[in-house]
Amino acid sequence: MVVRYRIEGGLTDALGHLVSCDAGDCTVRTRQADVVIPLAAVVAAKEVPPAPERRRPRT
Repeated sequence: MVVRYRIEGGLTDALGHLVSCDAGDCTVRTRQADVVIPLAAVVAAKEVPPAPERRRPRT
């Protein structure tokens, strides 16, 4: 999933798997780390399909 949320100076996105969500915040597991996002800062969120598998190199 992707979550767009407010930060100081603008907006940013967290792309990864939703780990948890409760009344106050949600946690998205990205490639680098788990990101805890306050729900009050969330602007938009949506489910995205998984990345396609890499093709084998041509020989």
